[in-house]
Amino acid sequence: MKIWRLIFPAIALVLFTGTFFLARAQADIQKHPSCKYCGMDRQKFSHSRMLIEYEDGSSVGTCSIHCVAVDLSLNIDKTPKTIGVGDYNTKALIDAEKAVWVIGGSKPGVMTKRAKWAFAEKGAAEAFVKDNQGKVATFDEAMRATYEDMNEDTKLLRERRKMRQMKKAD
Repeated sequence: MKIWRLIFPAIALVLFTGTFFLARAQADIQKHPSCKYCGMDRQKFSHSRMLIEYEDGSSVGTCSIHCVAVDLSLNIDKTPKTIGVGDYNTKALIDAEKAVWVIGGSKPGVMTKRAKWAFAEKGAAEAFVKDNQGKVATFDEAMRATYEDMNEDTKLLRERRKMRQMKKAD
C-alpha cells in the first residue's frame, strides 16, 4: 500500500504536467485555427505550422514557412519578437531560429515543392535525412530557400487552385 502513496502522486503529476504543456502548445491553434494566407487548417498541419509574435503584440498563425515568408514580406516594418514552428515529429511549437531544419527530401512539403521541416533535436533531423534524404540546415538557410522557391511555388499553387475550381465547376 505504501508504494501506491508514492506512485500515484508521481503519475498524477506527470499527467497534469503533460496536459498543461499540451494545452499551452495548442493555444496557438485555438487563437489561429486556419492560415491567414491560404486558409489551411493549422491543426491538420501542426507538424509544419508556424506562429509569429511581433513586438507590437500582434501575432499571426500560418500553416508553413511559405506563408510565414509571405507575412514577413508584407509586414517589413514590423519586428518579430518570436517565431515558432511545429516540430515535425512531436508537433510541439518550438523556437524556429533554434530548430534544426531539413530542406528537401522525398516527403512532399507544405505549400512548396521543396520541403522545409523543423526538428527540436539534431538527432531527429539526421534520422529524417537518413530515411527521406534532404539536407540539415539552419533557420536562415530554410528562409533563404523559401524565398528562392517562392515564384515556382506560387505558380504551382495557382495551378492547383485553378484545377480544383475547374473540377468543382464540372
